[in-house]
Amino acid sequence: MNAVSPPAPGSAPVEPEDFTAAMGAAATGVTVVTTQGAAGRLGLTVSAISSVSAEPPLLLVCVNRRNPSVAAITHNGRFAVNILGQQQADVARIFSGRPVGGASYDFARHDWQDGPFGMPLVAGAAAHFECEIESIHDAGTHRIFIGRVVSAARGKSSPLIYSNRTYGRMAALDGDAT
Repeated sequence: MNAVSPPAPGSAPVEPEDFTAAMGAAATGVTVVTTQGAAGRLGLTVSAISSVSAEPPLLLVCVNRRNPSVAAITHNGRFAVNILGQQQADVARIFSGRPVGGASYDFARHDWQDGPFGMPLVAGAAAHFECEIESIHDAGTHRIFIGRVVSAARGKSSPLIYSNRTYGRMAALDGDAT
């Protein structure tokens, strides 16, 4: 593997605003990460998730350390990742702190079910994963939770997509399977 070269002397660091604007071009799925246990029931909208391994099944979630859910997830030791369906932009807004009317982070504003391991799952989501924390890493402003998947289910909905601060849906290109 090649080493990364340090910045050239006198070069300016990338400004956070420029980094955020450039990252906005990446289309991502939209998830609500939830936890429930002794530290309470909390949830937040997250776009920074990724599969890590299928064997064993691991995924990672990145959460800003200022968010109160970080302490709850850490203390509870488990979390769920709910991949939202294209009809669930309202749920994404509620758990991002930007609801259209009503309160932010309000579980009463949508239907939920408890997963096999007790985590809150968004009814009608495109997919759900319940995870037990495998490891935790801090990186910059965020905490990275790597979770061992203990339950997974695929729903019938197509996923909600987020890019350039806009929610949308997938459309197949001509010639691609739908």
